[in-house]
Amino acid sequence: MRVVFLQPNYPPEMQQYTRGLAEVGVKVYGVGDSHPDSLAPMVKKALSGYLQVPRIMDEDDVVERTSAWLKGVEIDRVLANWEPLVILAAKIRERWGVPGMSVDTVRGFRDKQLMKERVRAAGLRTPRSCRATTKAEIWAAREEMGYPMIVKPIAGAGSADTYRVESDAELEKVLALTAHVSEVSCEEYIEGEEFTYDTICVGGRPIYENCTQYLPKPLEARSHEWISPVVITLKDMSQPHARKGIELGRNVLRALGMGDGFTHMEWFYTKKGEAVFGEIGCRPGGARIVDQMNYTSDIDLFREWARVVCWHAFDADQTRKYNAGIIFKRAKGQGRIQQIVGLNAWKQRWGNWIVEDELLRPGTPRRDWKQTLLSDGHLMCRHPDWDTAKEMCFDAAQNITLYAG
Repeated sequence: MRVVFLQPNYPPEMQQYTRGLAEVGVKVYGVGDSHPDSLAPMVKKALSGYLQVPRIMDEDDVVERTSAWLKGVEIDRVLANWEPLVILAAKIRERWGVPGMSVDTVRGFRDKQLMKERVRAAGLRTPRSCRATTKAEIWAAREEMGYPMIVKPIAGAGSADTYRVESDAELEKVLALTAHVSEVSCEEYIEGEEFTYDTICVGGRPIYENCTQYLPKPLEARSHEWISPVVITLKDMSQPHARKGIELGRNVLRALGMGDGFTHMEWFYTKKGEAVFGEIGCRPGGARIVDQMNYTSDIDLFREWARVVCWHAFDADQTRKYNAGIIFKRAKGQGRIQQIVGLNAWKQRWGNWIVEDELLRPGTPRRDWKQTLLSDGHLMCRHPDWDTAKEMCFDAAQNITLYAG
């Protein structure tokens, strides 16, 4: 089997998917805008060929260059696991007649308003929403929905350029902050706890499922620098609220015509016990969530995803052994990391339940916390008991501090 995988070297987690494809026995042809000399050793080892293109976001150009490069080579799959490239992959599939989701189907996972319209048409609960391309249309949405209201890009990923608006004064500020976004979605704000529903599918049927909880909700975490965001996978997905989210998610997959591969959905659980759809992508979640899922079951989903999209098989044991938590840290101050306080005590307290320490070390420049959830590094831990896992995470969130200066 021969597979084209778009952007195999960036973002960094794509390197693991490239490795996974090679490990299930396929020939991997990479297409990206990274220079060949900059490819990670893991990627170089996994690839059977690599095409560097000038601009990976120039879809028409990439289609033409890739078609010329692989002319005469029979390709079985064209894959992308990075949100900005999922439509490009579909365009190449359609051009070559390769199996996989069409451009129209993929657009339903990329365009947030179209997504909600299709989910709503299936009778599923979504926030009220509308598309807006002008300031006048955003003000009109405010008249219809009132406050609080969410304003976010139609084709965004994560919480980038996403704002909760509670007054006309705040809306004026948000209009200025989103002036560079050509098209936005204006949505009803849903009050409730926020979770994910993650899957690997064959023909739209989930053969792997996962739920995680955001603590706090991503929008809140994105709005306050002092927060250390926490995300925890659920070991026990038989809980009533999780079951409601899973049922909703399966119905969403059917409504959107999902094919093969990863999905990452966000949903809300309200005080009334209602599961409300948020949004979904036909790609894996970012910010190390796949690593969390791996730690939950002692599994390798990078390889199992590859086995699924190539051979429609999932071989690993899916037993959920742990609640796996990740804690993202943000330093106090600006400049370079100077000191980490509380880390050694946390490690001594929790010992072998800690599985990763990727905090930035003294001397390292701070990252821009508004641009990446990874912020100034993360810690990851796991435990079979939910309350203990949560205690571990919030111990790190509250009692470990990075100082910069």
